[in-house]
Amino acid sequence: MTYKIVVDADACPMKAEIVQTAAKFGVGVLMVASFDHLLQPAEGVEIVQVDRSDQSVDLYIANRISAGDVLITQDFGVAMLGLGRRAIAMSNRGQMYSDRTIGFLLERRHEQAKLRRGGKHTKGPKAFTDEDRQAFLQTLTKVLSRMQENAGM
Repeated sequence: MTYKIVVDADACPMKAEIVQTAAKFGVGVLMVASFDHLLQPAEGVEIVQVDRSDQSVDLYIANRISAGDVLITQDFGVAMLGLGRRAIAMSNRGQMYSDRTIGFLLERRHEQAKLRRGGKHTKGPKAFTDEDRQAFLQTLTKVLSRMQENAGM
């Protein structure tokens, strides 16, 4: 089975590391971003740029992700769509999304949005750290290793 890494690349700080790790495992990468973002071409990487409307990247990914692909996104809604297609979904901090956790994450996002609409100030995501970078690389390497082992069986 051939699979790919699909990246919600608009706000992903790990693009170069994803390309390097994918190359080590011989896995193709599909980077999807709006035209507002500059993506660097690389061998084994397909770059798709879509219009800048609110959901264009999300819809493109939803229509292209397949079972067994690895989806990298920090958007819980996109992660849910990937899980629905039986993809492996993870954040750019190395957090694995699952059918068991995605409902809670979506509900929390909804509650935070309601608070903001009501005028309450909520905290955004914490700053991306070197520890986040290491956690992501460890998780991605573990996922790709496991997939490679299972493909060899």
